[in-house]
Amino acid sequence: MRPLTARSIVLSTLLGHHPPQLPARALVRVGALFGAAEGTVRVALTRMVAAGDLEQRGGAYRLTDRLLARQARQDDSRAPRTRRWDGGWEIAVVTSDRRAAPERAALRQAMAALRLAELREGTWLRPANLIRPRPAVAAEQCAWLTGAPEGDPVRLAARLWDLDGWAARARLLSAALERADGPAERFTVAAAVLRHLLADPVLPTGLLPPDWPGADLRRHYDAFERELRALLPQYAGD
Repeated sequence: MRPLTARSIVLSTLLGHHPPQLPARALVRVGALFGAAEGTVRVALTRMVAAGDLEQRGGAYRLTDRLLARQARQDDSRAPRTRRWDGGWEIAVVTSDRRAAPERAALRQAMAALRLAELREGTWLRPANLIRPRPAVAAEQCAWLTGAPEGDPVRLAARLWDLDGWAARARLLSAALERADGPAERFTVAAAVLRHLLADPVLPTGLLPPDWPGADLRRHYDAFERELRALLPQYAGD
């Protein structure tokens, strides 16, 4: 797991705060909770503004639009919006010719956020059980279809996603969050949990292996967040 840095403390705090804005003195106090010196936090804030991660307004720091989109994805990963699955799959086929490397990278990032998997170069798909908007880059570069595999959808899902690998790491993270002692260690593990939830394909139950740990991992994270929300006001208060 990634060690805590002043930047990661600030970023994780704001990503988990609604609205994602806090005064500098509050972020300094939160940093102190996790062992970061005041000067280190203030240097991180200055660098994050220069890098376009934060905006400074009236003595407070807030996430920029790019990171607001990340916050929305993070919130959705904790409570994905789903619909009853009727067996259909959404399929995206790239139709744009001669795409520049930045365009290809932007599409790949968008498809990951939409939780689609790449069957082959230029063809992406997943069960049509999620409710979420499609970003413009995905609409512009692809034709979108709805269909269903003729073969076994369970085998197809296992081919598209490493479900056993995701489940194994989810169980390890749940256990690590239970064992973690102290705010700093729990904060570090919880950040890893959020990153892992972003990679959850959120498939219909019928396509998942038995005892899928997604809901259990989310429950463990929710318990951590309640604990953190009870702790932070004394540090992040105005």
